[in-house]
Amino acid sequence: MDIRQLRYFYTIAKEGQISKAAKKLHIAQPPLSQSLKALEEELDVLLFERQGRKMHLTTSGSVLFKRAEEILQIIDETIDEVRDAEQGLKGTLAIGCVKSFFANLPEKINKFRQLYPNLTFHLRVGDSYSLAELIKNREVDIAFIRLPAQLEPFSYRMLPDEPYVVAAPEDWAKQFPDATISLEEMTKYPLILLRRIYGVGQYEIILNEFNEQGLKPNVIADCPNVDVILEMVSHGIGMSIVPQTALKARHLQGVNMLTLRDRVIISKSAVIWLKNRYLPNSAKRFIDLFKTQQ
Repeated sequence: MDIRQLRYFYTIAKEGQISKAAKKLHIAQPPLSQSLKALEEELDVLLFERQGRKMHLTTSGSVLFKRAEEILQIIDETIDEVRDAEQGLKGTLAIGCVKSFFANLPEKINKFRQLYPNLTFHLRVGDSYSLAELIKNREVDIAFIRLPAQLEPFSYRMLPDEPYVVAAPEDWAKQFPDATISLEEMTKYPLILLRRIYGVGQYEIILNEFNEQGLKPNVIADCPNVDVILEMVSHGIGMSIVPQTALKARHLQGVNMLTLRDRVIISKSAVIWLKNRYLPNSAKRFIDLFKTQQ
């Protein structure tokens, strides 16, 4: 069994068909089928059950698939590390980011491109849960997320705290000439909150702040997309409470920023990457552009 056979087997298992795997690998079907047959004969096991054109892993095949995934990841990361050492900062840096933090990236990316013009970027946007999954699946190198989050599988670096602020329709904000508002005053208005698809996040944090003061907010809608929420605010549908960066960066017409008068609610963020995985030099240096706190 060699690496080529292992990669062929892994691709067949991922694609579920010889024809799809051949297309993915850019080879003809006959040599791919011959490689699989030779591997099964060498191991003296059946790796797939054939049901028409579909290929399903047997018990033995599932064991090999798990090992193959680990081995191929190590090989690919070793290749990246060797090339990194030889070529310097080239290739592609894959970055994930929650939408409410993304406004912090363009300035850094622009500065990074000036320093390393041969580097390109692959950007993915999602919530903290989906970005964690992208890290685990090695689809991005690093991800900028909002806390809370399950950090056990990751190495991480904390980023500077920022306050939550109130996004209010412009006409409503005129009622607060000092540009401040209390949580009690907010209960008189409809509220639209960011809410993660999975796990605990801003939604629960904000509701807890109201609960601690014995207040019941009038939540009329929740959504995982900060752009959608701020668009709703601009149309006078309700107020929202969002991280300051998320509001300042968008400059939406019809939306004003108010600060909370009686509470300081802090949004915590971190940049994460997978433990025990080679982290490209490009990722390390990009992380270093952000002022950190311990």
